[in-house]
Amino acid sequence: MNPAFSVVFLTTLSGAGQGLMIALFGVELAAQFGLIAMPPQVFFVVGAALSVVLGVLGLFASFFHLGHPERAWRAIAMWRTSWLSRECLALPVFLACVFAYGVLHALGAPYSLAVGAIGVLASGVLFVCTSMIYACLRFLQEWATPLTMVNFVLLGCASGFTVAAASAAWCAPALVPGLAVCACVLTLAGGVARVASLRRNARLRPKSTVQSATGIRSAKVVQKSRGFTAGAFNLREFFHGKNLRTLQRIKWTFLIAAFPVPFVLIALGGSVGSVALSAVLLCAACAIQYAGLVAERWFFFAEARHPQNLYYRQAA
Repeated sequence: MNPAFSVVFLTTLSGAGQGLMIALFGVELAAQFGLIAMPPQVFFVVGAALSVVLGVLGLFASFFHLGHPERAWRAIAMWRTSWLSRECLALPVFLACVFAYGVLHALGAPYSLAVGAIGVLASGVLFVCTSMIYACLRFLQEWATPLTMVNFVLLGCASGFTVAAASAAWCAPALVPGLAVCACVLTLAGGVARVASLRRNARLRPKSTVQSATGIRSAKVVQKSRGFTAGAFNLREFFHGKNLRTLQRIKWTFLIAAFPVPFVLIALGGSVGSVALSAVLLCAACAIQYAGLVAERWFFFAEARHPQNLYYRQAA
């Protein structure tokens, strides 16, 4: 497939915002149970604001994927059958919950834990809707696997907890070690799951063949041309046009930048005694990990081999 950067930014930015909301709720819940001291309210306010900003930026990026942005409201019309429509409904609900969560903490009002629980539920629903847009496409074997949802959830939570740890370094340093441990565990789990999906996809064999694409049943069919030389929608939308070497370079870029490098930076940031150094290391981990996740999501889309490419990719 041809990755659209608008969707790449939508899924990575909103995923980080969702993971951040889960981290905020986890901290408040742990404090309510007496496992940790209640952090300053500014930690929740800043975290909720960052989560909203990430979600809004992702929503803004998605508009660049629309041919007619003024008709975006129609995307919700098919919510009964379309995961995309459900995502369009779930994202504003999630943003509203996070905004309310931040406002309640800013005002010191009650019921923030209840609203946070609803926000976490909305985050989970949004993860399901976003990942199922791709996992439900059975003809794209690389996506049609439970690992698609697992990766969306783990990578979103890993980046969200990394942002939470960086935010804590500025607002609530006592939380940094615990959040750093959670971020490291999620980053490691995300890396393991992503490698598992790569290994699975490397073993796949396309169900469609040149014979099935052309309707010619001969055992030996060699296609020399796709029948035209001008550009077409099929060429732009369903094939990325990159060679194998470029794909390998991008794969190794995200495998290094999204997992081991931020893992080391988070571990160092969570263990150093200096608050300033911890903040710098964790902010660097956020930036590097996000860049790696952008490359990962680009590769996720490019990796999918659309059956129509059996016919349209061939050129004389």
